[in-house]
Amino acid sequence: MTEVNGAQNALARRLRQLRDIWPDMPVTQAQLTIAFGGDKPLSESLISSWESRTSPKIPPLKRLECYAVFFATSRSVTDPDGPRLLGDDELTDAERIAKAELWAELNRLRAAALGGSWARPAGENPAVAAAPLVLSPATEAVLREEAENIESLNSGLWRFMDGRPITIVCARLPDEMLKQIPYSRPSDPDYVALTRFADLDAFVELHGHIRAANPGSTVNFRTTKDLTSDDYTTHLVLLGGVDWNEVTHSLTEELELPVVQVADWSSVQGPYFEARESGAPERFYPVLRGREESRVLHEDVALFARAINPFNKFRTVTICNGMFAGGTFGAVRALTDARFRDRNTTYVKQKFGQHRAFCILMRVRVESGKPLTPDWTVSYNRLFEWMGEN
Repeated sequence: MTEVNGAQNALARRLRQLRDIWPDMPVTQAQLTIAFGGDKPLSESLISSWESRTSPKIPPLKRLECYAVFFATSRSVTDPDGPRLLGDDELTDAERIAKAELWAELNRLRAAALGGSWARPAGENPAVAAAPLVLSPATEAVLREEAENIESLNSGLWRFMDGRPITIVCARLPDEMLKQIPYSRPSDPDYVALTRFADLDAFVELHGHIRAANPGSTVNFRTTKDLTSDDYTTHLVLLGGVDWNEVTHSLTEELELPVVQVADWSSVQGPYFEARESGAPERFYPVLRGREESRVLHEDVALFARAINPFNKFRTVTICNGMFAGGTFGAVRALTDARFRDRNTTYVKQKFGQHRAFCILMRVRVESGKPLTPDWTVSYNRLFEWMGEN
């Protein structure tokens, strides 16, 4: 038997164990078909193929996530509505941790089954094969770290629990700029489509994070010129300011946010954000240092806003934009940077609670051309905050 087959058997064995030993109430394959399939139950033969002792099939990631959710809580079985998968908002903190740990374990076993190295114990007999898997301290530490990362992704603001499509929208660079960029013409044999996109740093950072946090969702990306009518009714994520991203400009007005971006590049003081919630409007300017011909950005001003999508009340719209590209990148990194995203997410949830519309205007420090992730728990970094009616 090859190592890959051994890994396949280990995954199948673990799936059988979950049903047989969990907790004091063995689960049947029939119950899993109902919970996993909902209105369209899966076939028992499909569950059996994943647990086969002779020729196991490898479940897709979506189904392994179902296992992790189901076996994170006994309420999956004891619920009056019958076997079902509980939503993340229905789980306790302990159950979410259990789900994340199991998801990390099953994910690793699946990766090994698909071709990773798997050390099968010499002379393994049926009794040993039926025993629970014993992991080394090093493996336990890796799984624990993976579980923490998965839990961070699952509880973050870039996790859309409904599993619906997500569309990231960037501005399209002006034609006069594209003419100066190699490989930007579609007729060029080495044409690179992404050369049309503004705020590429922010886009690449956010696209990878959203894909990781929403493995079951379709994640599209468009320039403002490429949007279709269907795109507007997805979860919309808008990157970049109002001068090039006309969708940001349009939706900022549509949402009636108390913060506006004024792209006044001709005045002495330059562009700014203006907060208009109450009293006299307050302006916030980026900080540039040096002479006029060689000014360097030292501190940008950026906006993070979340609201109900005006084109589909069951979806959201999120805006990340700065006066400069560094500010847009900082607004994105506030909730993707592994060192800061959890504390910033916790701050948002404590500050805004269940409010579906809110925004934070922030400072983004820039050192040697590198935007630094803003820590929202530091009051200096927060210039203005607002929440809509619940």
